[in-house]
Amino acid sequence: MAAAQQGSELAIHPMHQFLIKPLFGGDTIHWYTPTNQTLWMGIAILCVYLLLVVGSKGRAIIPTRAQSVAEVAYGFVYKMIEDIAGKEGLKFFPYIMTIFMFVVFANTLGLLPIGFATTAHFAVTGTLAILVFVSVTMIGFVRHGLGFLQLFWVTAAPLPLRPFLALIEVISYFVRPVSHSIRLGGNMMAGHAVVEVFAAFAAVALISPLSILGISAMYALELLAAFVQAYVFTILTVVYLKDALHPKH
Repeated sequence: MAAAQQGSELAIHPMHQFLIKPLFGGDTIHWYTPTNQTLWMGIAILCVYLLLVVGSKGRAIIPTRAQSVAEVAYGFVYKMIEDIAGKEGLKFFPYIMTIFMFVVFANTLGLLPIGFATTAHFAVTGTLAILVFVSVTMIGFVRHGLGFLQLFWVTAAPLPLRPFLALIEVISYFVRPVSHSIRLGGNMMAGHAVVEVFAAFAAVALISPLSILGISAMYALELLAAFVQAYVFTILTVVYLKDALHPKH
């Protein structure tokens, strides 16, 4: 009996934290059902609004803490777009800035003890990646027409190789949303799962100190990853935008 009880105490279910549940009870989820996922995405959007709109509305010469953070984020994303996509890319700054801030807040809110990791779900990261893919493709065709197809024609390669390289370029282009979403979702899911595993061992007296150290180290790493993964997702978006604005190889 004691062994069975101890076994149940050490049961590790690291994926249970990612279960999507209706907010108001029940087991059935429809497309219109409010869930814990929609709640925390809404909180992330609210945080973006509070920081960038409410926190910066004073535009004081001596900025408040919220305004300082907003200005740092603004300058960071602005410089990223300018360096990669050039001055033309700055027209799309509001779109890129919104993506970056949403992913940052969604990542960090998932680290709260009562939080829910929305960006650990491929439905969320996949939707973001598809929106980026569709938007930059539309921008490419609107700006260049059929000239956008130059993106797939490697003029620097010998002529006999160009058709084969074009096929590879087309395949890699359509794989972009998959890699774009999996990179963010996979990293968020893996990190949270590892923290959960360390937390399960905290109940064992002999290894509890080591488990707490492991949790602390992983939590710090996850906090860093929350910002790094938001940066990676955003910079890839800007790279794809650059290809749409300047499709020639």
